[in-house]
Amino acid sequence: MSLAIFFKLIAIFAVVALGWIAGRARWLGRGDVARVLANAAFFLFIPALLFRTTARIDLSAMPWVTLAAFFAPALAFMLAVYFGMRRFAGSTGAASPSVRAISATFGNTVQLGIPMATALFGEVGLSVHLAIVSLHALTLLTLATALVELDLARAHARDAGVDHSLATTLLATVRNTVIHPVVLPVLVGLVFNLCGWALPALVDETLLLLALAVVPLCLVVIGMSLEHYGIKGSLRGAIWLSVAKLVVLPALVLLVGHWVVGLHGVALAVIVVCAALPVGSNALLFAQRYATLEAEATAGIVLSTFGFVLTAPLWLLLLGRIG
Repeated sequence: MSLAIFFKLIAIFAVVALGWIAGRARWLGRGDVARVLANAAFFLFIPALLFRTTARIDLSAMPWVTLAAFFAPALAFMLAVYFGMRRFAGSTGAASPSVRAISATFGNTVQLGIPMATALFGEVGLSVHLAIVSLHALTLLTLATALVELDLARAHARDAGVDHSLATTLLATVRNTVIHPVVLPVLVGLVFNLCGWALPALVDETLLLLALAVVPLCLVVIGMSLEHYGIKGSLRGAIWLSVAKLVVLPALVLLVGHWVVGLHGVALAVIVVCAALPVGSNALLFAQRYATLEAEATAGIVLSTFGFVLTAPLWLLLLGRIG
């Protein structure tokens, strides 16, 4: 692991630690301040980032085969975790399968992924990684949102003693999925993009200013959530989430990318390393949005980031042998 990547990891831990100290010292007041900050990120800053990214993306220049080699196993893995976790939903809440699925799949592709791709693979690798980043939240968060809203609609109907038809449940799911702070800006951005419209300079500058707040705010939220919830009682869940994210998902991407799609060299290395990144902060924001398994998501982010220091060199060694 290069010195630049090591310093990036240290910087991430430092900002998380500042969030923990701020929560411990009550610098921002008492109560669940982390949830307030998470809501600010979820309803203001992340929508700006998603809309701006989607509206500006050059769809014609995307490496679609390479992207398919990453997203096909990632989405399949997310669904496998989701359906595997549904048997525990009775004790942990209707949203828990989706929260665990996004936690086991969504990686830290920006704060850690971009500098890592730059340091390891140069401009060629960075261009592939940025293509993944541009679709990462759009794809994974949209699917997770659809799944959780479907489960919540079912749970609401069951708790209310109403025998809703499949059509009614699906209608409620579609409505709540589309009118959502993650999905709606993506859809509007896609329409904006497909119409060939350019963002006015003032609008673009405003969106960029909001988007720049996402990374530091999310890291502070992780630290404050760690102080608020602690790790006790969540360590077991965090361990299996870390193993799933750092080991199982990149293994699936390697299998599909190399032996199914036939990728090799930089393209293969980029998608495997991207899949091997630790759990991203959006997993916590998603958990806090649905008030489910916040402590487990927080512990999973921290533990997987520490674990990445050990697993990343092993994946790079393996990729070097495959060629």
